[in-house]
Amino acid sequence: MLGYVQIFKPELKVREYEVYMGYYCGVCKYIGAEYGHLPRMVLSYDAAFLALLLACVDETPDAPVQEHCIAHHIKDKTIIRNRAVEYAGDVMLILAWYKMLDDAQDEGKLYAKASARLLKKLHRKLQKKYPALCDGIEINLAKLNGLEKAKCASLDEAAESFSKIMDVIFREGARALYPDLQELHETFGRIGYHMGKWIYLMDAADDIEENIESGAYNPLLYRFEYRGIASAHDAGSDTAPDVETPQQFRERIRGDLEFNLYQYLAVLSQQTGSLDIRKNQGIIDNVIYLGMNRKTEEILNKTDKGESNESI
Repeated sequence: MLGYVQIFKPELKVREYEVYMGYYCGVCKYIGAEYGHLPRMVLSYDAAFLALLLACVDETPDAPVQEHCIAHHIKDKTIIRNRAVEYAGDVMLILAWYKMLDDAQDEGKLYAKASARLLKKLHRKLQKKYPALCDGIEINLAKLNGLEKAKCASLDEAAESFSKIMDVIFREGARALYPDLQELHETFGRIGYHMGKWIYLMDAADDIEENIESGAYNPLLYRFEYRGIASAHDAGSDTAPDVETPQQFRERIRGDLEFNLYQYLAVLSQQTGSLDIRKNQGIIDNVIYLGMNRKTEEILNKTDKGESNESI
């Protein structure tokens, strides 16, 4: 999920932060026990939130335990184990497989080829465990790759495939944990979908300068017709478009970015608010209303040097 779904730590209670880290460490422990130590490298804090959100409608209380951690061996860490934690760990490995496969095929990166070989056996196992999940991710990734290769100028169309990937991740998670609650499956699917819209646009806005420099696809550059040096092929003529810097491009599209990003967050908050949350309400509210909002402000205020103009 690209690392944009974050907590805002200063506003979390000590106990809440311990629970949040308990989910994170629980995913790490699960991956290590089930698949070995090397696959733990794919872990991100996105997994903790996925597990927290899927588990929040389960009235069974969390049961934290203190265990030794190979990475932090001085002090025992809080570990939380449940079915949602296991699902989040499996999702991280599935996404890592497709990411490494894409890097190996499109960019020929040696580390990606080696990692893809390492994850191939694990992916076969997970494909049997979650066939609908893997099929949904694979189909929509193929659509997304096709749109990127075609340099799609429609932001909505480009974001749609990624949003459907997030939809299937959350929907299949709810189906795995609560198989008889069809309405809940639909709600989690909508949560994933709208979160996917926000993440995709955030990633595009975050990578503007990097994509301009590398020539990689970014829907914003095509949707808003970036007028950079490369596009001003006729720079010496009277009809040539005005050349703009990446920072000027950011400033020009800021209003559209701001409107869409906050609109996605508003719909997302409505969907999460419709859940019958039984536990960890404070952590979920912190992420949705503070962490994701702060991250949005950070990206909106980013300069062409990769810094934020936001005053903390």
